[in-house]
Amino acid sequence: MTPYAKLPLHIAELLYTGTVIPAHPLALTEHRELDVLHQRALTRYYAASGAGGVAVGVHTTQFQIRDPEVDLLRPVLELAAETIDQMAMARPFIKIAGLVGPTDQALAEADLAKSLGYHLGLLSVGGLAEWTENALLQRVREVAGVIPVFGFYLQPAVGGRVLSRSFWEQMCEIPGVYAIKMAPFNRYQTLDVVRAACASTRSDDIALYTGNDDNIVIDLLTRFRFEINGRLVEKQIVGGLLGHWSVWTKRVVEIFAWIQEVRERVEIPAELLTLATQITDVNAALFDAAHDFAGCIAGLHKILHRQGLLAGTWCLNPEEGLSVGQSEEIERVCQEYGNLTDDSFVNEHLFSWLGVHT
Repeated sequence: MTPYAKLPLHIAELLYTGTVIPAHPLALTEHRELDVLHQRALTRYYAASGAGGVAVGVHTTQFQIRDPEVDLLRPVLELAAETIDQMAMARPFIKIAGLVGPTDQALAEADLAKSLGYHLGLLSVGGLAEWTENALLQRVREVAGVIPVFGFYLQPAVGGRVLSRSFWEQMCEIPGVYAIKMAPFNRYQTLDVVRAACASTRSDDIALYTGNDDNIVIDLLTRFRFEINGRLVEKQIVGGLLGHWSVWTKRVVEIFAWIQEVRERVEIPAELLTLATQITDVNAALFDAAHDFAGCIAGLHKILHRQGLLAGTWCLNPEEGLSVGQSEEIERVCQEYGNLTDDSFVNEHLFSWLGVHT
């Protein structure tokens, strides 16, 4: 039997309770080289905002960091881990590393992440469209022998694939899988994962996190209920691991705390449902839904650049940037939804995050 990696108790408790986990962007100079100053500032910002962790080396960090001519995976993972450790926070903080590629590559990345002190690996199936589901499950088992696994249902529009409910049922039975991020941007496929987790013998050991940036608040408010083998099983999506949460994170943490309090009530305030649609409208602009998410990373960079947390909106691929009309849409949502921003918080602390006074 495979000796699966185990999660430290204090990290597992936070993961199961639910928390805010931003997907960490990549700070670049105008020459498209790693901007260490702003990369550190971003990590400090997320911790200071009250986030419960960060995910590094994921889609928002740009998968191209693994390209041989770029070779930034190790430096970026090291920098985030080092910055977090230097902050010496008196609370648990979850470090998640993105893992991609065929089994050999995913295992090598898992070894790297483990050596740097990461707690979990967010295991993507991106780029493995021709693999059978059985082969993908064996890959999960092997990686889970190195580092605890955070499963990931990635939407096809950005490199993912549709997976059967049977796939998720089998994944939930793997002891080294502690959580699943659901980001298919599809209600039917999201339900496949939730139902699989409810039906699993390990249901209580699987934390569900939303990655559905188009439906964040509703995902977090909903109590899912299924009849499984004659008994009623309930489960909630306890937190989120989102690229959307890499911006205005202080406000995100405040809204998440409100959601956690509200979902224990019988009635949901109408104000929170209105907020849900506002957040989805913001996401449409930031993620460039009008152009099949082509400008999703640059859109996040735009907000962070406005606040001074990034020096520019550059992506590793010079062809990747804001789509036509996207900048105007971002300006619109910034003006309309000031209640969702944290500009004053960033203004107050930006110099210290950049290390100006150290």
